[in-house]
Amino acid sequence: MSDTLPNIGEMLLATVPMAKTLNLEVVEATAERAVLRLPDQKDFHNHVGGPHAGAMFTLGESASGAIVIGAFGDQMGRAVPLAVKAEIGYKKLAMGVVTATATLGRTKDEVVAELDAGQRPEFPVHIAITREDGAVTGEMTITWTLRPNS
Repeated sequence: MSDTLPNIGEMLLATVPMAKTLNLEVVEATAERAVLRLPDQKDFHNHVGGPHAGAMFTLGESASGAIVIGAFGDQMGRAVPLAVKAEIGYKKLAMGVVTATATLGRTKDEVVAELDAGQRPEFPVHIAITREDGAVTGEMTITWTLRPNS
């Protein structure tokens, strides 16, 4: 699998219907970083006119999924990536377009080495959610695992 934007982005949007429902835009998706944008859409606003917390969570979770596909897509023949737990903190009021940037919290080599050793590795993905002015409106960490196929 290539680590280029069209393949990873297309794979994410094809396999995660909720990302399509929210009209998420894949800005960048590689093994090192994933950037997704949530357009400003009235149908997904909260009571103060910004993006709903659930939409922002889905944006962050989708960005984390994109980097997992980018980093571990070549392992999917022998393991299934699964989110294990997630934590989000809403830091500032989000208004307008918001962007989620995801990065791996462990190296790919460390995770694959555990998988090679017969383990079920876990690894964090860190996500920053920002407004167009660059202010961080949310921070998220999602712990993923690669569950070996039986």
